[in-house]
Amino acid sequence: MKQTNKVIAIVGPTASGKTALSIELAKRLNGEIINGDAMQVYKGLNIGTAKITEDEKEGIPHHLFDIKEPTDSFSVAEYQSTVRNCIEEIQNRDKQPIIVGGTGLYIQSVLFDFRFTDEAGDEKIRAELEEELKTEGGAERLYNRLQKLDPASAEKIHPNNHRRLIRALEIIEVTGKTKNEHEQGAGAAPKYDHLIVGLDLEREVLYERINRRVDLMMEEGLLEEARGLWENGIRDVQSVQAIGYKELYQHFKGFLSLEEAIELIKKHTRHYAKRQMTYFRNKVEISWFDAHSDKGKIIDGILSILKGFEEAESNK
Repeated sequence: MKQTNKVIAIVGPTASGKTALSIELAKRLNGEIINGDAMQVYKGLNIGTAKITEDEKEGIPHHLFDIKEPTDSFSVAEYQSTVRNCIEEIQNRDKQPIIVGGTGLYIQSVLFDFRFTDEAGDEKIRAELEEELKTEGGAERLYNRLQKLDPASAEKIHPNNHRRLIRALEIIEVTGKTKNEHEQGAGAAPKYDHLIVGLDLEREVLYERINRRVDLMMEEGLLEEARGLWENGIRDVQSVQAIGYKELYQHFKGFLSLEEAIELIKKHTRHYAKRQMTYFRNKVEISWFDAHSDKGKIIDGILSILKGFEEAESNK
């Protein structure tokens, strides 16, 4: 089957088999894979994030892996913008975009009309407002302006909180809307014609897989990977708050034994997987498949859904 005009996403908890399934689906649909995991964007965080290896890619193009230094920050708004550009480029090459990962909010922000106020920025306007703030009576004038233009925000912002005051006025200048209006209704309407595929596992089996995976990560060198980051001075940044690194950092600080850190990694990963499943079941419409099923059968099921969509559209 050739690629479709849909954006496909494969979601599910950690250790459910998303990576292997995505490779097979990409082969069938002439697809390219986009990272849907918030932590796999970071260079040097390979073992602990279960990042796909070059061998595992089997020649399939992968995007948004290793695009950030461990010291960089990365927001959902930046992810949304970057992935939407990536989808357009892939579709322009007549390839099938397939987003794969477990960070539900990130994937949802791409597929639906999520709006983030940090997108509504203009450095020139911000600089002008900051200059006005410095003038005599500037803060009072700006606050009075906000009261007229956006009384709801003015009620929540103290007149002396100049950063928030300028930000609220900047949003109005850039978008012509208040902060609330800018975000209102965000996330409800689909941005793309899409199909979200989910992999489901019984909790006991999933937890057993997670425990085995953590043991395997330790065998593959997670301790050495985390220690390398630690010794390079990568501290107190977003990247090393990822599960697997933050617990080993506690070990390096002397707060946990290595055995305690490993058990905590397993515990935190199990809790994270539970939160992932809760998010996916409550936030978006997903076509679920049993992760135990044969990969070929799951692929056939996905292609059958896509074919049904195409037939329904052609009969309209």
